[in-house]
Amino acid sequence: MPSTITLALAGNPNSGKTTMFNALTGARQHVGNYPGVTVAKKEGRLHAQGRDLLVVDLPGTYSLTPYSDEELAARNFLLNERPHAVVDVLDANTLERSLYLAVQLLELGAPLVLALNMMDEVRRRKVHIDSGLLSELLGVPVVETVARDGSGKDVLIREAVAFAESRRGSAEPLRISYGPDVDAALDEMAPHIERTHFLTDRAPARWVALKYVEGDPDLRQRAREVNGLAELLEPIALRVAEHLQRTENAAPEAVIANYRYGYIASLMRQGVQQKDTTVERIRRSDQVDRVVTHPLLGPVIMLAVLYGMFQITFVVGEIPMGWLEEFFGWLSGTAAAAIPEGPLQSLVVSGVIDGVGGVLGFVPLILVMFFCLSFLEDLGYMARLAYMLDRVFRAFGLHGSSVMPFIISGGIPGGCAVPGVMAARTLRSPREKLATILTAPFMSCGAKVPVFILLIAAFFPESGGDALFLITLGAWAMTLLVAKLLRLTAIKGPSTPFLMELPPYRIPTLRGMLIHTWERGWQYIKKAGTVILAISILLWAAMTYPGLPDDQAAVFEAQRASIQAEIDALPAPAMPEDVQPEAAVGAEPAEGEAVENPALAALEEKLAEVDNQEAEATLRNSLAGRLGVALEGISSLAGFDWRTNIALVGGFAAKEVIVSTLGTAYSLGEVDPEESESLSERLVSDPAFSMWTAISLIVFTILYAPCFVTVVTMAKEASWKWAGFSMAFNTILAFAASVLVYQIGSRL
Repeated sequence: MPSTITLALAGNPNSGKTTMFNALTGARQHVGNYPGVTVAKKEGRLHAQGRDLLVVDLPGTYSLTPYSDEELAARNFLLNERPHAVVDVLDANTLERSLYLAVQLLELGAPLVLALNMMDEVRRRKVHIDSGLLSELLGVPVVETVARDGSGKDVLIREAVAFAESRRGSAEPLRISYGPDVDAALDEMAPHIERTHFLTDRAPARWVALKYVEGDPDLRQRAREVNGLAELLEPIALRVAEHLQRTENAAPEAVIANYRYGYIASLMRQGVQQKDTTVERIRRSDQVDRVVTHPLLGPVIMLAVLYGMFQITFVVGEIPMGWLEEFFGWLSGTAAAAIPEGPLQSLVVSGVIDGVGGVLGFVPLILVMFFCLSFLEDLGYMARLAYMLDRVFRAFGLHGSSVMPFIISGGIPGGCAVPGVMAARTLRSPREKLATILTAPFMSCGAKVPVFILLIAAFFPESGGDALFLITLGAWAMTLLVAKLLRLTAIKGPSTPFLMELPPYRIPTLRGMLIHTWERGWQYIKKAGTVILAISILLWAAMTYPGLPDDQAAVFEAQRASIQAEIDALPAPAMPEDVQPEAAVGAEPAEGEAVENPALAALEEKLAEVDNQEAEATLRNSLAGRLGVALEGISSLAGFDWRTNIALVGGFAAKEVIVSTLGTAYSLGEVDPEESESLSERLVSDPAFSMWTAISLIVFTILYAPCFVTVVTMAKEASWKWAGFSMAFNTILAFAASVLVYQIGSRL
């Protein structure tokens, strides 16, 4: 055995697999992508039983016959990587259904360990599962666990390591009879597979034949690449399919599934599971769902839950957000005092601290929002949310499975359009998948939230939660309306039916919620420290150079010199007779001691005004300023001035840059490095920025072109043609909506 043992965690969605992964690995995790596909791959490491263990959290799957990229990634990892042990995490509440995947893993010959998870719920329901008997019947270790509190995880690791060492990465494949017709076809196909060595180094020939009969699209494509193999296997598979359709009116995969469930039922009949007949048949989750998913009460509860989440976000997050704003204000002033005046000071203060700090200042609110979202996910409410919204989606030409991509993209603010677009792979209909991909970027992703929070804090400070709630509803409304428009025009076609399993409600654990919150929050922080930092520096350069021409700079310098001369010519301030001059030196005069000079204050104000005018002129003359001014003739229809234009252009790269660019733009307009006034206050004090400008900017930010990373993802998932369409269509739609809002609102 190698020094490091690889354990793969497999299981159905909502089985507690990822919770078990977090319980085993804690913070020792790494997230990447599987080779060849943009599907998240989570790995964690630990040391146990004298071994270094690599634990891989596979995407949730119900079957080893893949229909989505996630299922394909899970199956290919098992085939190609050959982990030393596969831990199948089962929801023990639905043992019979959960064993379906376990049976397929046994047929593959995987060294399998079963983790009967959620056993606390099973015991509460007074259901008895004989794990020892199940282990004896299947010939694999069976461990009872509760992933939420870590119960059984040590036993699970011990059994998995021992089983991996004894089986050395392989086990005797389970052989199930699928009736005379299918069995005969498998026996006929297996020799052809063995002779051509088609995947026989990774899986038993009978299992490969079984997948071919089931119609596994990936495996059939691979067989076509082997010279002559598909020509041998295809007639056999076609013959058995036609025979089963004629005699049993069923497809081969349905017949095979029935025999698998028959095998599982035989295990249950031997006493693996026994229920107390006094227990009500309707479980508590079902009783709760009668209220939570009620046609009338359900939507009301849903809106109340979302509204409450937004209120909690602002109430809890506002205080630490103020601390961060004060910290970055202090840091900006300290850096300005320590670095000599010039380009380096401007880069550090305006480009780095004000740019990145403007984004990081919203981290507390983002973390609170992620924490609330993790609670709803772990509770099981997110699945109910999708179930209820499916009723609405049908009216707009979408599929119920579109709900999760929308939620991931920011249907509950704080998501990201990149994984949201990728999540659309689960949709079987190409038209519904494309409609979902094109409209998912309208949601309130984590990159847009800082923009909304900034504008809310500036113009709606007393109703932050209400405002964000209305913005979220507006994003949903625009998403559905645009989806309907697309489905009636560019993407016509019928809708497909929707089926979804609702997981039971579970009390979330603090550990699990903290891990999920930190994972998402850390991605946001890393983005601010890498992508946004780089873009902020580039934008700072574009907003700083080429600078003012010498003749214009000389005009401002002459004005300053003139004002300074007037200041120098003023008489010294009058002092009371009883105050000695030397006592007044360096002292702060008390009330009534020094006589304030109104003329001096007026001249100092004029001097500051000249400095501000020069900074604004410098910004206007920069590359970014020239572009912003050039667009102002059109953008003014939506209420946007040249500063806002610069920020929105930067937002094509990443929406978070809107905040950092505004911070940089308004910082360059300031002359006092000690000024700690927040960006929200600067916007309020800017006469070019009104409440309707803010609302117009919110509308534009919701709708306009996705960020660059999302556009690339859309191109991979659909095509560059549709990605380009999204950029152009979304931006035109955003501008038209913003103009409409601003023109009507400003005239009310």
